Amino acid sequence: MSPSERSASTSSLPELAVTGATGRVGGLVARELAGDGIPLRLLARRPEAAPQLPDAVVVEAEYADDERTRAALDGVRTLFLVSGAENADRLAQHYAVIDAAAAAGVEHVVYTSFFAAADDAVFTLARDHAATERHIRASGMSHTFLRDDFYLDFFAHLPGEDGVIRGPAGSGRVAAVAQADVARTAAAILRDPAAHAGATYDLTGPESLTLDEVAGILSASTGRSITFHDETLDEAYASRASYGAPDWQVEAWVSTYTAIAAGELDGVTDAVERVTGRPPLSLRELLAD
Repeated sequence: MSPSERSASTSSLPELAVTGATGRVGGLVARELAGDGIPLRLLARRPEAAPQLPDAVVVEAEYADDERTRAALDGVRTLFLVSGAENADRLAQHYAVIDAAAAAGVEHVVYTSFFAAADDAVFTLARDHAATERHIRASGMSHTFLRDDFYLDFFAHLPGEDGVIRGPAGSGRVAAVAQADVARTAAAILRDPAAHAGATYDLTGPESLTLDEVAGILSASTGRSITFHDETLDEAYASRASYGAPDWQVEAWVSTYTAIAAGELDGVTDAVERVTGRPPLSLRELLAD
């Protein structure tokens, strides 16, 4: 199929496009909207892995600025842009798909950013989110930013096999949010994006916890003895060296904890309840579920 034929075929598809439907947050958003009977265009790098949903059409697309991506976005008015998988080229990929969306005539972008995104953020990947937000603003497209705090869902995976959570987080607090609450918030916005144009929402859970407190909640929930060890920076880098990961990734892992220590991920907001009408899940509630 030629680019012009592809454009003609995609322009008649649903005007609401969702990326990341093969992943957790994007998949939850797609399922919730499909459950409401809203037609969707699911953009997927691997179409065969996309969920099969009523009134949803799967279109193959990459986070790139090329003819295929622009054709996949042709006729889209609102784009739910889930941040790409962590890799060394993620920021360039974000820029490319944003440029493709603007060129295709997309009117509104809802982007999953990160809590306290800033060029000088302690958490290194939050700097990429700040740059992505800036690129979206410069594109001229209307936008809504969802600045998600650390995901509550990951807390259960923090302890090692010995039951110890290790990281240089000190006594800092993190107001982590459940992925389900991020998805519910995104879905509410996507039902009426114009009502949220220009808004930035800091999405958190209902409480801000130290990792000592997280360990206690995990212990009570699982019956395991789980503790937190506040590593020094030298210990943190040494304990992760065995994974053989590139320097940027090790820095991101360690800075997750140093950002908590610095207080960057602290501060409970009412954004989830304000947008969805329902309070967010606590860690205890998420584990019980």
